[in-house]
Amino acid sequence: MKKESTSKEISRRNFIKNLSSGVLGTGIILHTLPSCKEAVQEIPVAPPAEKNGLSTITLKVNHQWRTLQIEPQTTLVELLRDHLQLTGTKVTCNHGECGVCTVLLDGKAVYSCHMLALDAHGREVITIEGLLDGEKLHPLQEAFIENDGFQCGFCTPGQIMSAYALLLKHRRPNDKQIKEGMSGNLCRCAAYPKIAASVKAAARKM
Repeated sequence: MKKESTSKEISRRNFIKNLSSGVLGTGIILHTLPSCKEAVQEIPVAPPAEKNGLSTITLKVNHQWRTLQIEPQTTLVELLRDHLQLTGTKVTCNHGECGVCTVLLDGKAVYSCHMLALDAHGREVITIEGLLDGEKLHPLQEAFIENDGFQCGFCTPGQIMSAYALLLKHRRPNDKQIKEGMSGNLCRCAAYPKIAASVKAAARKM
């Protein structure tokens, strides 16, 4: 069957409808992400302050600097989901094994369940919500829709963020680079061939 033209704009609303509620999260933020050529810029901030058992940290989340008070044991995923309501980042294993909670930290993919929020102090974090430009999806998100790079959709945010980190490093990744770049993300539905196809399609779009 002939596919619809990929030039047709896909809205954020349709993306949420096609997957399930919560795959993209709250959808707040946004501005266009830096291109692959642009390096992450670090802005110096004071060390975390501690008072009454709480730590005050400052970090850049989805292009906005945020200052929050958290308990020292708070993980990065807890900060994102519970303090900033960025629920597009999911939690499954909570042991740094499945990759569902993947976000970008200074341009590199990390497991947000497996690091303390304090370790992100003064650094830049990008979540799945940060890929949006208002109501417009990022080319990578579009590619996952057009190439059926998801089934249940639960691991999709982490898959997309790992793919974005990969494409920041390799504009046109080959099969080996895609396998290595996506190896930290598990898909219980075993949609790996279509995930790889989505990454290749996104590379062409970007």
